[in-house]
Amino acid sequence: MHTNHLLELNSNENSLGMSASARQAIIDSLDIGFRYPDDQRAKLISKIAEINGVAEDQVSLGNGSIENVGTVVHMLQDKALNTAQQLQVVVPDPTFDCAQRYAESIGVAVVKVQLTADDYQLDFHNLQQAAEEFEGISLFYLCNPNNPTATITATAELKAWVKNAPDNHYFLLDEAYSEYITDPSFESAIEWVKQGLSDNIIVVRTFSKLCALAGMRIGYAIANVQTTAAISSFVSLDNTNLAGAVAVLATLEDQAFLQLSLQVTNQSRQIIETELEKLGLRYLPSQANFIFHEIKGDVKTYIDRMRENGILVGREFLPITGYSRLTLGTPDEMQVFVKVLQSFRQKGWV
Repeated sequence: MHTNHLLELNSNENSLGMSASARQAIIDSLDIGFRYPDDQRAKLISKIAEINGVAEDQVSLGNGSIENVGTVVHMLQDKALNTAQQLQVVVPDPTFDCAQRYAESIGVAVVKVQLTADDYQLDFHNLQQAAEEFEGISLFYLCNPNNPTATITATAELKAWVKNAPDNHYFLLDEAYSEYITDPSFESAIEWVKQGLSDNIIVVRTFSKLCALAGMRIGYAIANVQTTAAISSFVSLDNTNLAGAVAVLATLEDQAFLQLSLQVTNQSRQIIETELEKLGLRYLPSQANFIFHEIKGDVKTYIDRMRENGILVGREFLPITGYSRLTLGTPDEMQVFVKVLQSFRQKGWV
């Protein structure tokens, strides 16, 4: 199947597309496009605070949550320099690489700790050891659910670690996919901020996924008041665009769309899981809008062959081999993917 239009199942975007209400809000905002977005920014902070049950001064808006990740790295590097210490960023491997990239861009050391070999979970022991062997400040970047595995981290174990960690250990918890989680054992780290579990927790979230607004670039961080003020000082001024702000506000009011968005992803996950089981291909329990599944053979070859068939799938995530990350698009897109995957099986490729 050669098509001019590639099926993009490689970036964990929401191919349902933005809500009609968001689209209309953007169109309406064109009339005030000559104004600075201060009012809309204030409304958005207020709405985020209300949804999460925190004070407005605990919310820091980002140009996508990726900017929030960057501000945390910069804030801790500043703190380290001011106290004549070193900073290191400790990350599971593989995981989403934005914290690593920000750290490397300003000369901060990054320590990678491989996921456990059998079930690709966080290796708590080795993560902690990486910080214990370091005298300065350690920032743990923990994506939960993790990307590319789509699995969540054991809540009780993570909570105990955060609670008992020393003062020079910080936790940046990236909950970009939290709205998709079905596992009842999951507890958001936003609850831990509210409980005062530790002063060193920063949680980032985004409107790119469930809200289908990746191109609008709106995300946020939540921490205690002092930490939020510290990270906000590294945010670029007027970092929130008007179109993004009004689109998010409209989407958050649109419960029917949010329910549909979740339902579409759940339906697509079911289609893929059913097919993977038929083909006898292992997959990790997905708590996100993508699924990490086994393929037989070389992953790069598989990616190339999928592209030749008009489908983009996730890149290789070393050190894990023999697995592919697939974005859960619309059910129609999943049926197209399934047909191609079945044809690969007939050819002995997967």
